[in-house]
Amino acid sequence: MASILVSRLARTARPSGMVLARSFSAYFTPSHEYVKVDGETGTFGITAHAAEELGDIVFVDLPDVGTKVTKGQPFGAVESVKAASDVYAPVSGVVTEINDQLGDMPGLVNDSALEDGWFVKIKMDSAATAILEELMDEAGYEAHIKSE
Repeated sequence: MASILVSRLARTARPSGMVLARSFSAYFTPSHEYVKVDGETGTFGITAHAAEELGDIVFVDLPDVGTKVTKGQPFGAVESVKAASDVYAPVSGVVTEINDQLGDMPGLVNDSALEDGWFVKIKMDSAATAILEELMDEAGYEAHIKSE
């Protein structure tokens, strides 16, 4: 499995005391989804480990732009030669973009889960920063995989 370079959430203290997420960060769920964070935008997908376990992905079902997704609830599904599985939202927000390439090339999820195989981009809601702290960083996720 290729090594995944992940930076921690960088924070900037504002004079008002408000803390904002900035830079790029990735967080992982126990159910093998990820969210890559860039400002207020979260990019969701399944991890390389999940894609490997599922086998060759043959179909990805994604929500429409404008759909509200809720942390812990299904927002899409993947089908592979082995199984079908719901995909759960790591954080809540509104879908702003879907990866149209997956319609014709669902195998991108197998080839590049954390880069070209992303599913949706969302505008995260205001509670997302606190929720991110509940998710795993790369080291935590790697330990989780080993414990399964």
